[in-house]
Amino acid sequence: MKKFDFVVVGGGIFGCYSALYLARKGASVLLLEKENRLFQKASLVNQARLHSGYHYPRSVATAALSDEHKQRFTTEHKAFVNDHFEKFYAIDRFGSLTDALQFERFCDYLNIRCERVSAHPLFNFHRLEALYRTEEHSFDPVKLGEYYSTQVNASSAISLSLQSSIIHARPQGNAWAMQIQQQGGVVTEVESPVVINATYAALNGVNRVFQLPELAVTHEISEIAMLRSAAFADKGLTVMDGPFGSIMPFGLSGWLSLSSVAYTHHKISYEALPRFECQTADVPDCRPEAPGICTECPNRPVSSAPKMLAQMQQYFSDQVQFDHLFSWFTIKTKLKASHIDDGRPTEISKLSNRPDYYCLFSGKINSIYEIEKML
Repeated sequence: MKKFDFVVVGGGIFGCYSALYLARKGASVLLLEKENRLFQKASLVNQARLHSGYHYPRSVATAALSDEHKQRFTTEHKAFVNDHFEKFYAIDRFGSLTDALQFERFCDYLNIRCERVSAHPLFNFHRLEALYRTEEHSFDPVKLGEYYSTQVNASSAISLSLQSSIIHARPQGNAWAMQIQQQGGVVTEVESPVVINATYAALNGVNRVFQLPELAVTHEISEIAMLRSAAFADKGLTVMDGPFGSIMPFGLSGWLSLSSVAYTHHKISYEALPRFECQTADVPDCRPEAPGICTECPNRPVSSAPKMLAQMQQYFSDQVQFDHLFSWFTIKTKLKASHIDDGRPTEISKLSNRPDYYCLFSGKINSIYEIEKML
């Protein structure tokens, strides 16, 4: 039986950062990833927004946490951050849950840039109650994934096991004894006093293997559409606060990412595991307890990009046109409590002591540093 100081489950940004942080502290780490490569799900398929707080006017706690780690993340990942575009936030004239005065007070409280723009040739002010010039950057998920993959593979303290899942776990003294199923059905046994579950959509599936409590969550099959626009190439717009949307540069790719509250999320599961009708026998790599890569799935939803574009186009003048290039899909997981104030808290729960088991849940990339507080 192989022994490690830590076993980290999940090869996205949170799993990779946790493994590297622990390895640099001198620990031996086993990093497990179900897919055949790292960074293939939510860490890749997102709007690549480096949150500064603006996005959550009804959840000051989430906004403050977003801004807390922004400077450190930007400094440590400067090569992958796009800070050379003009970012606007706007309030829809109809149906917004936050009005202009509330948004201004919210930004003033957080001490973040919020400059009222009374006229601009690219925007349709008949549909916008207010427009603000802000400061918000984006990161490049593709380049970030390449960087972390290189770092993980270069670390002699990290053993990376791809196409691997924990199929059985039990306490054995002060350690977890685990059976790992690898490619081809090969089963190996490992032991570790600490397990960190950083799988996001598969959190409850892994918790069940360890017979530990599950999080109250929902799951959504979500789409991020990639666009091009000559007039809006170096700009971004997020319309707040309710069933609206956002267009902004996707890192350093030259693409614009498009997300819509009304149309990005295609299907929702209210169960503890992400259970969808598209998980059929012809896609064996996607199961509720271990979901797969939605973009590569033949049963993925039909793109809603035309609807998303039609919704967002009304906020622009006739000078601005967009072309849809392609779309990526993934499962996004949220705490059920988040629907109250649209908050996206980072939660790191310690579900077991000696042996230790941490369940790491977050949807904000700036929050990778929270793991340091717990370990």
